[in-house]
Amino acid sequence: MTDTRTELLNLIVTDHAFDHHRDEIEPMQLEAANALFADLRNRIPVLERRATETGINKITSFDDIVPLLFAHTVYKSYPETFIAKKRWDRMLAWLSTLSADDLTNIDMSGVETADDWLNRLKENGCTVLATSGSSGKCSFLPASSADKELKVRHFRHAVGWPDEIAENQYEAFWTGPIEGPNSAIESGQIMRDHWAKPGGFHNLIKTPLKITDVSAGAAFMKSMRDGTATPADIEAFEKRSKETAGRMKADLTGFTDELLAHRHEPVMVSGLWAQHLQIIERAYELGIPDGDFHPRSVVQAGGGIKGVALPDDYKERVSRFYGDVKRPGAYGMTELAQVMPRCSALRYHRPPGLIWLLLDQPGEKLINAREGVVEGRFAFLDLLYTGRWGGVITGDKVAIDWSETCPCGRPGPTILDSITRFAQGGEDDHIGCAGTIDGYVRGAMG
Repeated sequence: MTDTRTELLNLIVTDHAFDHHRDEIEPMQLEAANALFADLRNRIPVLERRATETGINKITSFDDIVPLLFAHTVYKSYPETFIAKKRWDRMLAWLSTLSADDLTNIDMSGVETADDWLNRLKENGCTVLATSGSSGKCSFLPASSADKELKVRHFRHAVGWPDEIAENQYEAFWTGPIEGPNSAIESGQIMRDHWAKPGGFHNLIKTPLKITDVSAGAAFMKSMRDGTATPADIEAFEKRSKETAGRMKADLTGFTDELLAHRHEPVMVSGLWAQHLQIIERAYELGIPDGDFHPRSVVQAGGGIKGVALPDDYKERVSRFYGDVKRPGAYGMTELAQVMPRCSALRYHRPPGLIWLLLDQPGEKLINAREGVVEGRFAFLDLLYTGRWGGVITGDKVAIDWSETCPCGRPGPTILDSITRFAQGGEDDHIGCAGTIDGYVRGAMG
């Protein structure tokens, strides 16, 4: 007999995954959330501590989930000295407070860098995704191998919705690296493995992404804002940036020429807005007009606009250049396994296995809306995860339309395409429970 959580997650492989009304789905979500909570609370030390202190022993309403949510910052709550002093045993102890598995017995001999540490964890069945924000300090999010398999399945069926993207039918062009502990790179790997023709995958950046390099760059930018960067630091950074930009320009020219050579057959292209604009610039240099791509092509664009000067009509330029092709969109983040696809009305729909929670700005109270458009802080419980607790309070400000029907004709609720951040680059985002959760982590580590 299939349990409710599995039933909800399995809906993603059906043709009607996003056609269920909330009155049907939400009672199932609560039942699944309670079962998942019962299974994980004794395995994840911080979740157990939070449940004990808030008195939540059973999930019977969405209000019950809110006190159990973790601030997204908890996944970078380790002391930075642990990495600086190569205390990998302490990093394992920290990660184990947030993981459903005890990782403290993994052999760390020979580990020198954070990238080595991540690779050693992966060798022992724990996949950890890393992301570095403007603070320069990485977040590390553990997941089980089963979590990753379900995440790949979800991504394959959600991206491109309401249509399926044909398997292994495209010359595929990925504008980033293809190796590294990053959720975007996971997307590139799914493109390569499931949608690219045999031998038809092309990626722009050949070197693996290293978290040590990403963190060093982010830390430098922070030192610039703080005024602590020395003239020598600035000179070295500018020199490296100039060398990197020169290599990237040459590599992008070759990459773009290869893409344009295939434009009359189905291609799949994924990149940042700025990269698409560079591709367009090269195409115009070669005399290639707008709309000259095969109609079964798939083009994905997004992200990468923070601190980048783009023309006001950058989206229109990209749309005009590629012409009448498929342009799937989705809302997601590193903390999420289940992305939310965008419909023809430019709204994001809720997967059955993802619980949406709209909170006030401090992230402490649930906004219990049942109709109309309401704005607040986005939080969720991702029922897919079993390697960690999937309940997270994000830094995103969203507007949710709780109407029963989306303008596209499918059931609601939906998230409007107006997502912003509560804190901009370099600013602190104050979430009410963040300090308390960090205290639980320190307590669990002893």
